[in-house]
Amino acid sequence: MENQKRVKELAEKYGAENVIVVLGGAEAEAAGLAAETVTAGDPTYAGPLAGVSLGLKVYHAVEPEFKESVDPEVYDEQIGMMEMVLDVDSIVEEVKNMREQYSKY
Repeated sequence: MENQKRVKELAEKYGAENVIVVLGGAEAEAAGLAAETVTAGDPTYAGPLAGVSLGLKVYHAVEPEFKESVDPEVYDEQIGMMEMVLDVDSIVEEVKNMREQYSKY
């Protein structure tokens, strides 16, 4: 709930078009839920983003678009090991679907 509040405040302060959310969840379903929350609003109607469609751009840390935008050494050090144990394809597909379906930016 606190994260939803912070995301909402940042989108209001800087403009939703200027905010990108980077997720790091280990499961596709959880990443998809988080992506849906920051784009279409909290589907559980439990948090500050309930009914609030921010339309933010959202990526997971294992997506190629994010990976290509950071220093390769830092990426390998911080995320590289996780790529070997995560179901990267499922995570990428889930977050990409939410972004394409709900993102306004």
